[in-house]
Amino acid sequence: MTRDLILGTAGHIDHGKTSLVKALTGIDCDRLPEEKARGITIDIGFAILDLPPYRLGIVDVPGHERFVKNMLAGATGIDLALLVVAADDSVMPQTREHLEILRLLGLRHGVIALTKCDLVDETTREVVELEIRDLVQGTFLENAPLVATSAQSGQGIAELKAAIAEMCRHVEERRGQQWFRLAIDRSFIVQGHGTVVTGSVTSGSLRVGEEVEWLPRGQRVRVRSLQNHDRSVEEVHVGQRAAINLAGVHHEDVVRGQELATPGYLAPSRVMTVRLHCLADMKRPIKHRMPVRFHIGTAEIMGTVALLDADAIEPGQWGLAQVFLDEPALGTWGQPFVVRESSATQTLGGGQVLQPVARKIRRRHLDMLERIERLWSGDARERALTVAWFGGFGGFTVPDLVRGANIGPDEAAELVAALKDQGELVEIPISAARRLLLHKDMVSELEERILGVLDRLHEQFPLMSTHDRQKVQSQLDYVGDDALIHATVERLIAGKKLVGDLRRIGRADFKPKLSANLRKLKDKLVAAYQAARFQPPEPSSFAGAAGGNAANLKDLFDVCVAEGYLVHIAEDIYLHVNVEAEMRHLVRAKLAEGKGLTVAEIRDMLGTTRKYAVPLCEYLDRVGVTRREGDLRVLTN
Repeated sequence: MTRDLILGTAGHIDHGKTSLVKALTGIDCDRLPEEKARGITIDIGFAILDLPPYRLGIVDVPGHERFVKNMLAGATGIDLALLVVAADDSVMPQTREHLEILRLLGLRHGVIALTKCDLVDETTREVVELEIRDLVQGTFLENAPLVATSAQSGQGIAELKAAIAEMCRHVEERRGQQWFRLAIDRSFIVQGHGTVVTGSVTSGSLRVGEEVEWLPRGQRVRVRSLQNHDRSVEEVHVGQRAAINLAGVHHEDVVRGQELATPGYLAPSRVMTVRLHCLADMKRPIKHRMPVRFHIGTAEIMGTVALLDADAIEPGQWGLAQVFLDEPALGTWGQPFVVRESSATQTLGGGQVLQPVARKIRRRHLDMLERIERLWSGDARERALTVAWFGGFGGFTVPDLVRGANIGPDEAAELVAALKDQGELVEIPISAARRLLLHKDMVSELEERILGVLDRLHEQFPLMSTHDRQKVQSQLDYVGDDALIHATVERLIAGKKLVGDLRRIGRADFKPKLSANLRKLKDKLVAAYQAARFQPPEPSSFAGAAGGNAANLKDLFDVCVAEGYLVHIAEDIYLHVNVEAEMRHLVRAKLAEGKGLTVAEIRDMLGTTRKYAVPLCEYLDRVGVTRREGDLRVLTN
């Protein structure tokens, strides 16, 4: 069974990379007229090499220092590297820089080709080989095969093919379910077909007719047709070069650095949290607030480095940082990146993405830094819980785990289920159609905030057993979804930590602190309202009986309402709860006879006065017993 891999070239200008690729494949990767005229590679080129059972898509990159950004774009998604050094020139600046870039991009496999061997004697060739071995010591190419070649005479070409085929055996296969991802490196128009984009498939697979998300625009587009190295195919997958014909996309809107992905997989962000390494041969450190060119995927974006745990990262050292970008970037956990000077003259370093979508983190915040460091754990469970914690009160989704913790979609769903069973994650029903996944610490914190606010309110108003929900929420120091607050309150009520209803809540363990005199006064006013029926007394009429407790009279009425003895009708009008129930019954029974009632008729039926009849009728409208039609009240359906 054929296995597809991508091989990328690297090396200094005029060291014969393109000629070597042509000798290997018969394909000239220099496609631009300017490249033909100047005899140098300016942009990335592509070829294919069959070495059964491997089919290699080759990405040939430019070697000139001015085109390092194109080299970086071409190096995206390669599985193994071919480092090219000319025997008549030996190790040169871009040989070193390209090797450093390959290391920063996490390459683990490669082959070294010594080119133009027909131009030097054996002694020179041996000296250059020693210089190359010295260069690659301590890198992924330290033990790589080094093959002497000549594109002109054909020397070593067969041996180089064999060495590449052998190295392919060591490239690990990616297992498990993956979502599709391709970073766009080129686009063009095909007459009669429209826009075609190309790139290396770095994850998953894609079929004709499927939809992908075009990022960072966030637009869904349909795949009209697919090609792999000029062959029409029904599907492309990881390890292949792909040409994708997109429906409804204008060529001028496509730029290198954009990506195509399974909808929901990637999320554009102007802030990323990263592990950052400063190259060992740098003469100065990477400093806090340093402007840089940030290379990720095929994108090059200007940005600023904010160091989190130091003022500078010295040469050869690592640090934690955030990158603040001028434009949105796309990344996943562990994805390699490279930073270069803002002037594009030198590669400074690089590293791996820890948070592809991040919020600004305060520098030297020890708890936050400790959390960030957990993201570099080899334990998928630890990474998943850290992603969930950083999701805060907004929660997280399975795509957040796939993108932010490098967990396969199938594994992520299973892990979430296991963590829910273990109580590490909590699912909160926000609505009939929406459920929010939160880290248990977030749920505990929100519950503690709600209980804390109620503690303060109970202390401030010792006579009130419950408080208005909106008042509680306004004191929570919380910015987020109101539905989450409501769901958390219901969770606390179900857990018997709170009591209440849709309007008012209180701590279940709180009891109003009524003195003996206030308890007597409460009993007195409840009895008075029960006796007064539909002509209730004014609250102020109890001021004399309250004596020294007159200042607490309003709170005492609130206690009576909260405890279910009285019903608040209007401004200063209350009914005993039994009287209010009787009123509902009488009005419903009369209206059930089939005709509406005027305010005067309801007044006479209840044996009250107009002073009370109007607010009582308005109350009945408000609670849904009646509906006003002109001068009449009718029964609500």
